[in-house]
Amino acid sequence: MSKMSVNPRPGLHDLERYRSMRDTHPVWRDSDSGAWNVYRYVEAAAILADHQTFSSDLTGLFPEMPALTAGNIVAMDPPRHHQFRSLVSQAFTPRAIAQLAPRIEEITETLVDRIQRRTRIELVEDLAYPLPMTVIAELLGVPARDRRRFKTWADALLAGDNLDPTSKEAMEHAAAQMGKFHEYLGGLVQQRRCRPRQDLLSDLVAAEIAGHCLSDPEIVGFATILLIAGHVTTTSLLGNALLCLDEHPLVQDALRADPARIPGAIEEALRYRSPVTQVTRVTTREVQLGDQSIGPRQMINVWLLSANHDERQFEQPDDFVVDRHPNPHLAFGKGIHFCLGAPLARLESTIALGVLLRRFSNLRVDPAYKLESYGDPGFNGMKAVHLLGEAS
Repeated sequence: MSKMSVNPRPGLHDLERYRSMRDTHPVWRDSDSGAWNVYRYVEAAAILADHQTFSSDLTGLFPEMPALTAGNIVAMDPPRHHQFRSLVSQAFTPRAIAQLAPRIEEITETLVDRIQRRTRIELVEDLAYPLPMTVIAELLGVPARDRRRFKTWADALLAGDNLDPTSKEAMEHAAAQMGKFHEYLGGLVQQRRCRPRQDLLSDLVAAEIAGHCLSDPEIVGFATILLIAGHVTTTSLLGNALLCLDEHPLVQDALRADPARIPGAIEEALRYRSPVTQVTRVTTREVQLGDQSIGPRQMINVWLLSANHDERQFEQPDDFVVDRHPNPHLAFGKGIHFCLGAPLARLESTIALGVLLRRFSNLRVDPAYKLESYGDPGFNGMKAVHLLGEAS
């Protein structure tokens, strides 16, 4: 619909560099880090779809990396990946997620009730964080009184280049934060071993893989991914969607007039301002990517935001086209590691955006506050999104 502004807002500032790299160095090795970087859609999609050649298990390169602990499904290869994913996959099917819609709507309406009389709201604190955190915490069985603590840990992990495996200082900081998180979750696991409940955490305690029960570290690592990934993606996606609508007020009006178009707007926000900018893989053998020959045990950064703006795949990729179809973006990945929580993130964001547009008119970013993104280069989201709006 509308053109991107001349001065891109946060989350879009690297588009020119991505375009240049796609044209001149689509597969490029950074001499400082030694990592390869992939910028075009076709190579990115191929890497994500080929788990045999491009492994998600980075422990061979970075054994000290704290994110690669037992139970981290994101960093697993088959068969272990399939075994772990199968443990909770039924809880995240589209049908199972659809059954959560009434509860998601209830939580959303309650949160918006608290801000309905305001003309200024802070989207992240008021809605975009508490909504997905409440939903995933209820699924796992995390006590309501403890949920605010997770934002402190998640913010600390995303505050800087904390998951950069080439930085020893960053790894030590991330390890300290992850240690606090794991200590808390370990206590919950012990409680479930003594007193099981009707929740995912209890299901993991009772689960078996190849005849063996999961260890406490495996359950804690798995729950960590579900909790952090289960809310960070939706929090960022909803904030990014409001940034897009601020830049395109006619689209905002169109969605109010026809809420059935909101799911399409969410998909375009995922492509246009992808919450995760890049993912990392490691080669298991020599492989040809573009005109580059890459040996085994090489780290490859797949730049999802660049791939989702590749003009070879998308017409007018730097336009926000609310009814774009088809829209085969890679925001949730591809292949066996396609985001487990994608149906949940889509539903939460669709419901939340619908409620906001129905209950507030003329939502816009408050110019009195500077938009500040997280420091982690792999994450594309705002720490806070201050909005102005009028109750409908």
